[in-house]
Amino acid sequence: MPSPDTSPGLYWFLKGSRGIFSLPAMILMGSCAGFAALTLQSGLTRGEAVFMTIGIWALPAQIILTGAMHAGLNIFAAFVAVTFSSIRFMPMLAAFVPEMRTDKTPLWKLILLGHFVAITSWVFSMQHARHVPREWRLTWFAGFAVPLTLANTIIVAVGYGVLSSFPPALSAVLAFMTPVYFMQSMWGSARGMVTRIAFLVGLVVGPALTPVAPQLDIFYAGIGGGTAVYLIDRWRRSRRGTV
Repeated sequence: MPSPDTSPGLYWFLKGSRGIFSLPAMILMGSCAGFAALTLQSGLTRGEAVFMTIGIWALPAQIILTGAMHAGLNIFAAFVAVTFSSIRFMPMLAAFVPEMRTDKTPLWKLILLGHFVAITSWVFSMQHARHVPREWRLTWFAGFAVPLTLANTIIVAVGYGVLSSFPPALSAVLAFMTPVYFMQSMWGSARGMVTRIAFLVGLVVGPALTPVAPQLDIFYAGIGGGTAVYLIDRWRRSRRGTV
């Protein structure tokens, strides 16, 4: 068994790997099984589902792309929708990098491991990284995030075939875990009341726009609702003299 003194790199990598048995990781694994069911029901192939999991590694973006492909959106519209859904990672990475890097950390390591920063790995790391020596935090994060990504990719690959023999009701339940996980994780990672109000506005406006624009309802709800809430908040704060 490696120790911090004899094999510190291996020790902290394996220490991080234990996190895949945590509750957040288990919820994510169940959600990836739901994603496999969703892709199966949407008519995507196993290869497309696996590639999206390991290549995108962000369930909300994967869901949006699956919906776009199922709805027959053109590649530009799908690209824009997925891009906007991933903008949230910019402030997450801005908070993540200072916690992980040292003066000697190579840039290529940050770029490589930045791919594995998603909501589950980000929240888990920000909660527990302070207990890891700074020089080994990136190794510890790799030990958690890389096996987690590979495990969920395998779950999607295997689950895609297994779920085809499941009763439709069970497949639907598993598929429903994905949007539930998405909403829960988005709500939990929201910072400030304005962000949560925008989230609630999107939940109301999105379904209301479905009969009008079924292919772009989520896009319009996110951009329109979020912008409206932001502008109203700016106006309210300017009235109070806090801007």
